[in-house]
This record gives sequence, structure tokens and C-alpha cells, in this order.
Amino acid sequence: MNDSLMQVLINYGPFVFLFAAGWFFGSRHERQHLAQLRVAEQALVDITVSSERFYRPLLATGSEGELVLGSVVIAQDYFKMIIARILSVFGKNLTTYETLLDRARREAIVRMRTQAKAKGYTHIYGLRLEVTNVNQLGSMVEAIAYGTAVISTDHTYPTSATPHVIPV
Repeated sequence: MNDSLMQVLINYGPFVFLFAAGWFFGSRHERQHLAQLRVAEQALVDITVSSERFYRPLLATGSEGELVLGSVVIAQDYFKMIIARILSVFGKNLTTYETLLDRARREAIVRMRTQAKAKGYTHIYGLRLEVTNVNQLGSMVEAIAYGTAVISTDHTYPTSATPHVIPV
């Protein structure tokens, strides 16, 4: 009995150890990235972002719009992909992919806002997001956020067209 238990530990122990280590470090990295995103979003709160289709802020004299964009490619760790594949067999909600897409979209918007702030703009309107798989496994996604950046005279919105402001 003791020999069979030892044989199981020798055969499956490294796999279980690597799976647990991968899960731990992948989750830790994801938590760190989300914390960094919160800090970056807080630092860029003065850049108003609107995805409203017909919204246009009051422009400062001589201000012209400029296209700003942010792009990022984020990879999912393979251990979470294994869990997602198992859950997809049962038709479950794939929260591992939801967090991957959330992180990618938020990072792309942060990069877009950073570009606008570096150029002195105060508003981005007409925000559009594009997300696509980079590989066929779905473990890597690219997110692109783009919009028109302008210098606005104030941060108030017309009552007829209240924009959807991206939450921080």
C-alpha cells in the first residue's frame, strides 16, 4: 500500500506542483495588473472619455480633434485556460476569459488616455473598442481603444446628450 502511494506521488506530484505554482503566480500577476490599472485610471481621471455617438464637447478656441489610440496584447496563463475548457464543456460562465478581456480593454483605454494627456487634451469622444484573438487558442487577445481627442472649455455636458463616461 505504501509503495503504490509513493508511485502515485512520483507520477502525479510534479504535475500537481506545477499546476498549483502556475495558478498561484498567474493569479498574483493578474491581481498586480488590476491594482496597477486602478492607480493609472485614478491618475487619468481628469481626461473625460465618452462613447456617446453624437456627443461633442464644447471646444476651446482653435482646438482641433486628433485621433488617439491605445493598444495592448494580453496573454492568459495556460492553467486558467485548462479550467476554462473544462467549464465550457458544462456550459458554465467563463470568468477566466472575462477577466482577461476586462484587463485588456481597461489597459487599452489607459494607454489611450495617457497619449491624450501627453498631448494636452482634456476630452476623448467617440470611443470605440476593438478586441480580437491573436492566436487560435484564445489565450492572447489584442485590445485597441481609439477616439477623437480635443481640448474642451469645460467639463459639463449638454442636457440633451449626456455621454457615457468610462468609469474609473
